[in-house]
Amino acid sequence: MKRIIRKEILGKRDSIPTSERKKKDILIQQRLLGLPEFRSAKAILFYASFRTEVDTTSMIEESLKMGKKVIVPKVDKKSHRLILYEIKDLRELSPGFMGIPEPSPPDETIREIKDVDLAIIPGTAFDYSGNRLGYGAGYYDVVLSGTEKSESTRTEKIPFVALAYEEQLIDSIPSEMHDVKVDIIITDREVIRIKKK
Repeated sequence: MKRIIRKEILGKRDSIPTSERKKKDILIQQRLLGLPEFRSAKAILFYASFRTEVDTTSMIEESLKMGKKVIVPKVDKKSHRLILYEIKDLRELSPGFMGIPEPSPPDETIREIKDVDLAIIPGTAFDYSGNRLGYGAGYYDVVLSGTEKSESTRTEKIPFVALAYEEQLIDSIPSEMHDVKVDIIITDREVIRIKKK
């Protein structure tokens, strides 16, 4: 079922004309930059966009200009996990796993998920309950599980934000216990805050 949904939604996303996608990217960026969680975040985990994903390039540039720390993942195939690196410039990214832009800076720029205030994550499809359909490898589910930040006595969860075109929203995605849900979905039409049950 997931494979069928993934194929169908990727087909829809790929068929959005480039000029239309650029307009949608601008609207999504404006909504992200206006988000209170974004404005207050000091360190943000971004995905480096690839193929027809919502373009994060100018979002990363804007965040760096605003003095925010930008953290980008790199796939470690041996351990089947994402390693997080802080970058200072987009030029630190180059094609890596499956051609996805990845950082390759020195080890001292490695960061932990607990260093992040806001996580912006990719996906092929999302539903109105916050369920996310990834690309099938489960890398993000692993890195984002157990993302609670302890601040003095209270513990708060890092907000997960999905960036998606309206075409990527569907009514329902089959989910399993280990699947990470998102808290906010930003599309070219709206900001959807997932109500907690």
